[in-house]
Amino acid sequence: MSGTFVGMPAFPEAAREAVDNPILRGNLRHATHTIRAKRAVAVSELDDWAALREAGKQIKDHTLRHLDHYLVRLEESVTAAGGVVHWAVDADEANRIVVELVRATGESEVVKVKSMATQEIGLNEALEAAGVHAYETDLAELIVQLGKDRPSHILVPAIHRNRGEIRDIFAREMGEWGRPAPEGLTDTPAELAEAARLHLREKFLRAKVGVSGANFMVAETGTLMVVESEGNGRMCLTLPETLISVVGIEKIVPTWRDLEVFLQTLPRSSTAERMNPYTSMWTGTTDEDGPRTFHLVLIDNGRTDTLADEVGRQALRCIRCSACLNVCPVYERAGGHAYGSVYPGPIGAILSPQLRGTAGAVDASLPYASSLCGACYEVCPVAIDIPEVLVHLRERVVEGGPTTREGNRVVLKPAKGHAAERAAMRAARWAFSRPGALGAGQRLASRTRRFHPRSLPGPGRAWSASRDLPRLPAEPFRDWWRRTDGGKETEAK
Repeated sequence: MSGTFVGMPAFPEAAREAVDNPILRGNLRHATHTIRAKRAVAVSELDDWAALREAGKQIKDHTLRHLDHYLVRLEESVTAAGGVVHWAVDADEANRIVVELVRATGESEVVKVKSMATQEIGLNEALEAAGVHAYETDLAELIVQLGKDRPSHILVPAIHRNRGEIRDIFAREMGEWGRPAPEGLTDTPAELAEAARLHLREKFLRAKVGVSGANFMVAETGTLMVVESEGNGRMCLTLPETLISVVGIEKIVPTWRDLEVFLQTLPRSSTAERMNPYTSMWTGTTDEDGPRTFHLVLIDNGRTDTLADEVGRQALRCIRCSACLNVCPVYERAGGHAYGSVYPGPIGAILSPQLRGTAGAVDASLPYASSLCGACYEVCPVAIDIPEVLVHLRERVVEGGPTTREGNRVVLKPAKGHAAERAAMRAARWAFSRPGALGAGQRLASRTRRFHPRSLPGPGRAWSASRDLPRLPAEPFRDWWRRTDGGKETEAK
């Protein structure tokens, strides 16, 4: 996976810098609190939300268990409808396929629908290196591109920018990319949106090649679907003569009927809407309407390695709604850039280390980018137990052990810098497996509690600097239980 931001430090260092930025914190706090409040109202309207959530989980789990079957079925359906399917094992192969497809058209420009898969593989950079200009058409992605910035949120990539910053970016950069911003542009939302509309309209009408991702692919019919709120996706999917869709293999669902579940849960969890303003679906090609040529590039890029992990594979259920980001106290304070990946927040903390491996400093630190409060699991519309996977990945970082990389079974070495943690966990395992030793230790700790420090020394200082050490009771619970016969003696008095 090529999505690591070059030069990014590990999460703790990046987050420390982000927390020191009061403007960033203010932008994030306002946006996430607004979105989460609206989402709560939208979800509360459905009495069967829990059932829909479970149905989404079951559909995704079933599909992942039989992914080989449904991918073959998808290829057959797309081909029968007039499309061409390409398979890419990694980012380099996917980029090479797309570059060759664009070159075959003779064009030097493409318009793009917002796509995290193309960000993951670095497609824009690959196209630029080949002399092809890729223009983002989603408003937030346009802001990020014009500002030479990086996305910081799954749903709202420019969430870290306020209106004044966006106005300055438009006024300064639009002329270099096409139609300049109007004179006297203010920071009112209507004027900013109109400036973007005018700037993009000429690109929609001129472009012969469109590039998209997909929210879902239906194996039964070969249909792909994109949901969005601005109409730019509809323009990119229908006006160009050639459409190239780059999609991760996990985005598949077996049947058309399965969309009934996700078209209720996705908009409510992401934009807090009952349904998306634009739901675009396409199946192959037709002579009467839409692109004349359709290519589907299916990318693996670490997904089958993730699928091999019985605990971690649930991350592949993700439908990219971003609800977990909007409730995460860590994301709210650190922002998306600190995660060093196109997938920020809680889902990024479990997805990126699995797609890219945990050998790098950034990915080894991501499983620790969480307080394990569980809010992400509570709002996930497909019930991904993110805290469970975080703990699982922490164990992988600290202890090493067998895992799958590039389709091969390998044994990871324990990461450096975790010797004290490994020693503590092994000591705990030894004590918990010996009840007598555990009881003696508890009694010793209780009898010496007045001598205990209020903060931990050495490496433990980092933990106790922001937490109070719990006070030990005068008597261990087990001793109290035996002395009072399970509390019956106390009740009798």
